Amino acid sequence: MTIKEKQQEIIDEFAFLEDWEQKYEYIIDLGKELEGLPDYKKTEENLIKGCQSKVWIDAEFRDGKLFFNADSDGILPKGIVSLLISIYSGHSTQEILDSDFDFISEIGLQEFLSPSRANGLMAMTKQIKFYAVAYQLKS
Repeated sequence: MTIKEKQQEIIDEFAFLEDWEQKYEYIIDLGKELEGLPDYKKTEENLIKGCQSKVWIDAEFRDGKLFFNADSDGILPKGIVSLLISIYSGHSTQEILDSDFDFISEIGLQEFLSPSRANGLMAMTKQIKFYAVAYQLKS
């Protein structure tokens, strides 16, 4: 499944949820399903700057694709980062770099978040792109 198809799937899932309380619960459930990171991967290097909570994103490059895993000490940020990595994990660096994050505004996520959480969301998206650039330069 392409990144665009995964984004559309999320847009469609959010369209079925009637209000932000249901959307909030959906995001929290995603966070509960996230495997998380072992403590040794919760490093300063993997820590996302600009988040209200602590959020870590780790990337591994194998077979020409980037695979992400993440964790957070907050349940809502954990759900948000889970949503992001479910879309971008398992794709080539070029696919990630060519993609956009327009689906975030289509589902209204930024409007739902406090300004500090919205800043954290943008920091997460930037980190995903940063990993794609870094691993593309290495290969």
